[in-house]
Amino acid sequence: VGDKVMVLARSGLWQEVVNVPASQTFPMPEGMSFEEAAALLVNYITAYMILFDFGNLRPNQSVLIHMAAGGVGTAAIQLCKTVENVTIFGTASASKHDSLKESGVAHPIDYRTMDYAEEVRKISPKGVDIVLDPLGGSDTSKAFNLLKPMGKLITYGVANLVTGQKKNLMAMAKTWWNQFSINALQLLHHNKAVCGYHLGYMDEEYELIGGVVAKLVNLYSQGKIKPKIDSVWPFDQVADAMRQMQEKKNIGKVILVPEAPKEESKKEEN
Repeated sequence: VGDKVMVLARSGLWQEVVNVPASQTFPMPEGMSFEEAAALLVNYITAYMILFDFGNLRPNQSVLIHMAAGGVGTAAIQLCKTVENVTIFGTASASKHDSLKESGVAHPIDYRTMDYAEEVRKISPKGVDIVLDPLGGSDTSKAFNLLKPMGKLITYGVANLVTGQKKNLMAMAKTWWNQFSINALQLLHHNKAVCGYHLGYMDEEYELIGGVVAKLVNLYSQGKIKPKIDSVWPFDQVADAMRQMQEKKNIGKVILVPEAPKEESKKEEN
């Protein structure tokens, strides 16, 4: 009672009071803000398990990170930097490239104006060792083809289904139709791995998730990772917060808080 904790829950967190099992809570490390705590677990657990548990990331390898300026993307970049001499390719709109370079992306690629697969091959003709795929549809096929021998593709989302403020049934149908499919025999000939990841379906894996969180807290305490907060919005501005993401303006996490900080309390603190 009274501990500051981070929580994991599949849904229902956009409210002032939440009730979760104690096994889904983790003590916040010293010096961490509540905003950072809100930004840590889902993105960093996902990025960590994709890169290290599935991807087996090692020194001197190369990684392609899609949506590199988003929550999982920024977490993955920071985690890649904890391994020696990892070359990072990152897709994002051109306005975010300077920020990506500062954070450690060697090769930012503007997916809106370039074919990212072609750009990767210009720099690394053999392709890359690991592709993080949050896109789905035909992009998963492109990712598989970009893998070097013994490369690993980890798919963890279908962002191509989300096309704007309203559902576009044609876009959804197209993404579904183009969804990547491969059988076990074909994998034999390619010497590649395809993995699927969804944190939401690991509700019961307390020990597994707890072990990952312990490693992340340790990295945070060492100053090797730090959640990147794009912006903080009160609940009554949730529509604006969502628009910030839909219009792909954010670099890092968009955080919701129950209410806007009062100006008076800020002045008192000063």
